Amino acid sequence: MPVIKYPRVRDPLFYEWDRKAQKSGLRHTIYAVNGDQYTGEWLDNLKHGKGTQIWKSTGAIYSGDWKFGKRDGYGSYSILDPVTKEYRRVYTGWWENDRRGGRGMFFYPNGELYEGEWSNGLRSGWGKMHYKDGSTYEGQWLTDQPNGQGLLRLPNGNRYEGGWKDGKKHGPGKYFYLDKGQLLEGIWVADIPKCGVLVDFGRDNAPDPTQFPLPEIELHDPAGVLAEAREMFDDSHN
Repeated sequence: MPVIKYPRVRDPLFYEWDRKAQKSGLRHTIYAVNGDQYTGEWLDNLKHGKGTQIWKSTGAIYSGDWKFGKRDGYGSYSILDPVTKEYRRVYTGWWENDRRGGRGMFFYPNGELYEGEWSNGLRSGWGKMHYKDGSTYEGQWLTDQPNGQGLLRLPNGNRYEGGWKDGKKHGPGKYFYLDKGQLLEGIWVADIPKCGVLVDFGRDNAPDPTQFPLPEIELHDPAGVLAEAREMFDDSHN
């Protein structure tokens, strides 16, 4: 009986070309159509692993972890200064789904610095902000604004510790006027103290004390008055 030989079935040639074009593993620099360039690891034709991306339009550079084509993990992002032609670090820390997420440090153009937690590219969680005028805020953040409990220190040593909302002092808090040797404890609403008790606090050692000490408070129970004010504040904001 004669043996009939059939030709071996092969995939179309373009299938083979496509397989060769798929990028996986460590690759040398790959250039995009728009001029962007990436050097690093790939998986299933997506940036995945360690790699460095340079954007041609801005000159910005990211070096760090990637996950399925997006910045995810630990990495550093810098931009090119148009005047000095040197790279200036913008952010170093953790990324989630191509946005700042987790703990990281952000360097602002005016010299200010934030170090703390991020979510969806915004300051959220616990963090510390160093402002240009020398003051600092350390505490809770939500959607890029101080929200919750926090401590603000001013360059002259004065400080506020207490509640915050949308970047403003809000709720029960204490303001220490260390330059005057006084303490204001009360309730704030949108940065304005609505009620409270002002007493001398370290006045003898203050660098610029008031001319006369504060008179004695005539209230029999100032702590009780503040507690009542707090209850009224809480009831009005629930």
